[in-house]
Amino acid sequence: LAHLLAHAGGYSFDGNVPIVSPNRKRIYSNTGYDLITAHLEAATEMAFSEYLNDAVLAPLGMVNSSLNGSGAKDVVSNVDDLVEFALELRNPKLISSATAQAATTTQFGELEGTVPGVGRFDPCNWGFGPEIHAAKHPHWMGTRNSASCFGHFGGTGSFVWHDPAANISCVGLCEVEFDNWALHYWPIFFDAVLDELAK
Repeated sequence: LAHLLAHAGGYSFDGNVPIVSPNRKRIYSNTGYDLITAHLEAATEMAFSEYLNDAVLAPLGMVNSSLNGSGAKDVVSNVDDLVEFALELRNPKLISSATAQAATTTQFGELEGTVPGVGRFDPCNWGFGPEIHAAKHPHWMGTRNSASCFGHFGGTGSFVWHDPAANISCVGLCEVEFDNWALHYWPIFFDAVLDELAK
């Protein structure tokens, strides 16, 4: 499970058969997260959508969020709820500090890999869930985001990140799918956010 959480399980983006051995390469994989949700469903004897609601969404007051499909990609939310999620990333209350630390620091060494739609990086740092900014450049995060900044963006053009060095979080939902426009404008926007809040 740990390798799957850190996208080091060897599965391709959406393939059902591993293409490399675990811990060899960082490959962003929806399949890995679908396997994790199947494991949780078997272990808890609950649908993952119900588990997610009971364990995360309801305790955080994310009343406008739900899972409607794959646990890897089909969560529906709004900005208010994403702010609640970002506040949890900033100051975890649902998980232990040790778990939060593991989730937001590089796991399984500095593996080479690819961030879908962004590019190849060596290393391609990832925690147990969030991507770690580290030294990736060019990148969807800003040039002023620290190496310890962590977060996630979705193919729907949505993002959430927290930068521990600045103690700033940022969330956004878009109506246009992630593409080159985001790689151009997001870093500019994120740098402006960090500059403004540093005043």
